[in-house]
Amino acid sequence: MQNMEEIYKEYFEMIKRYLFCLTHNNDIAEELTQETFYRAVKKINTFKGECKISVWLCQIAKNIWYNELKKKTN
Repeated sequence: MQNMEEIYKEYFEMIKRYLFCLTHNNDIAEELTQETFYRAVKKINTFKGECKISVWLCQIAKNIWYNELKKKTN
């Protein structure tokens, strides 16, 4: 498996574009991308390799976005 620095370099732009599609806001997408990789670093030991790392990162990103939406509606 790649180290987190390699994963960050390889997938940062993809995750940011994905989040931009969800948020339609570049600043929010950038912030949530940083949060995605922060959480990925904390939880990398839970990644079992049953899916691509990109899928796992997108799932983290999507969950972060949903949590942000929940905060805004409460």
